[in-house]
Amino acid sequence: MSQNLQSLKTEFLQYIEIEKGRSLNTVRNYDQYLSSFLNYTKLKDAKGITDNAVRDFRIWLNRQNLKKRTQNYYLIALRAFLKYLTRQSIPSLAPDRIELAKTPERSLDLITIEELERLLKSPDTTTVRGLRDKAMLEMLFSTGLRVSELCALDRDINLKLDEMSVRGKGEKVRVVFISDAARESVKKYLDKRDDMDDALFARIPQNKNEKLAKDKDSLRLTPRSIERIIKQYATRAGISKKVTPHILRHIFATDLLRNGADLRSVQMLLGHANINTTQIYTHVTDTELKKIHKRFHRRG
Repeated sequence: MSQNLQSLKTEFLQYIEIEKGRSLNTVRNYDQYLSSFLNYTKLKDAKGITDNAVRDFRIWLNRQNLKKRTQNYYLIALRAFLKYLTRQSIPSLAPDRIELAKTPERSLDLITIEELERLLKSPDTTTVRGLRDKAMLEMLFSTGLRVSELCALDRDINLKLDEMSVRGKGEKVRVVFISDAARESVKKYLDKRDDMDDALFARIPQNKNEKLAKDKDSLRLTPRSIERIIKQYATRAGISKKVTPHILRHIFATDLLRNGADLRSVQMLLGHANINTTQIYTHVTDTELKKIHKRFHRRG
């Protein structure tokens, strides 16, 4: 195996794509992060990756005014690369020499239940487009799907069942559950569809004269399209906060926890590989507990 770092980087990216099953988006991100490290340090050999080289790179990252969380993405990619070199018995810096920067606890700027209700009612369901968007919003809130997972759904969904399997990050399959409201919304939408495209959520012409491309998956809505659609409905519903598909995923999780679901179950429903990722939602429910304490404790 080559000792040249550029060649090793290429081999590492192929490894995480083929053997580790990472998505192309993840591979592209790792390529970007590692390229930044190699371009800054000008290193050619794996032995040149030292504590000092990493420290200099971290100082450079910090001076780019990047958030600590973003800086950590670069370090996570570099650490994964070093683990790969260790696995290949190539002398370099030990992966555990890299510690991630401490980051402030994430906060969730959620919308209220009242705002959620207004959002769900905002599409005009007298049109096919409105029926599609209503179904989309109901599915996001019902299942907690990532927007990429929602986009990948096909229209042959079995609406007689209240559950379905989805393929998420790392090609992992999990079961999600569909509420009656979501199933009813999807059924009404599909009943009005007059195209044969495989995608569940597809682009709809503005008028009869508009021609859409007929390439494979050309009608399938993209994550960016869905983000724009939800932003428009949030504005229509009079919601001043930023509303995204991921915010609906957050609301899905916090709604479960507030109603008594345990953290492990919520982790499985969200498809989180690590329960620490799910832990963020407990901070929201902690706020609810504070209100209960203040209301009911005799010395509150």
